[in-house]
Amino acid sequence: MAYRSTHYGARISPTKVRLIADVIRGKKADDALAILQFSKQRGAVFLRQALVSAIANADQAEADVRRLVVTDARVDSGPTLKRWQPKDRGRSHPILKRTSHITVAVDQR
Repeated sequence: MAYRSTHYGARISPTKVRLIADVIRGKKADDALAILQFSKQRGAVFLRQALVSAIANADQAEADVRRLVVTDARVDSGPTLKRWQPKDRGRSHPILKRTSHITVAVDQR
């Protein structure tokens, strides 16, 4: 049985988080936590929060925490905040502030 955690509406672009999500997918939970702890990318903070929560969910269900493996690390796009930047001669350019839905699942191996 997979233990999941989801972080909805993270204020970061999905493409930035997917780069680090691809790195931890399939790794042991302890190794993935170490990778995320020392990563300089901002998306690693959001992924680490979701992974810690998924491990806590597994621990609550009395699973063996030492045998957990990251089976699924998925980043979907959330709602986009639309803003406008004023430009010269009365023009304006759109700014799209993207959000992410981050899902991390762990399972025993």
